[in-house]
Amino acid sequence: MDCRVVVEAAVPVFDVETPDEAIRIAISKTGELLNPDLNYVEISMGERTTPSGEELPPAFIAADEALVALELEMTVFNVERDEHAARIARKEIGQRLENIPLEVLVVKELPDESESDESSADAESTESDQTTNASESEPSTSSDEDDDDVLPEFDELLD
Repeated sequence: MDCRVVVEAAVPVFDVETPDEAIRIAISKTGELLNPDLNYVEISMGERTTPSGEELPPAFIAADEALVALELEMTVFNVERDEHAARIARKEIGQRLENIPLEVLVVKELPDESESDESSADAESTESDQTTNASESEPSTSSDEDDDDVLPEFDELLD
């Protein structure tokens, strides 16, 4: 089973004046820490709300220092359970983001590709069988001239 895991990180940023500046610096800092080892982790701004439901910017600034909420999203392959996927994501991301608190927000199971591949392969084989049956029932209109046209094009491709 494959899972998509979203982890929230509280990234500290120093010497900033605006929330936008803090967010840009936090995303850049996190990207530098994760790359090149974890370049498949998607970084986005986190969402913060008050207890009453009012939205807040993802950065909290006090005394020219900020704490920025970022969401780090990655796919974990071949896991047994959701908890297993969450542990792997926290470990992989946490090893590179030392001293940055992490919390798993969402673990979503991805649809199994082997099942969808089998169903699409069955549909394709059914379509090809129908096409074959239709071509067998119609009289053949191709001539030797059509076959000659195909061979020179193939030879041109080889050159």
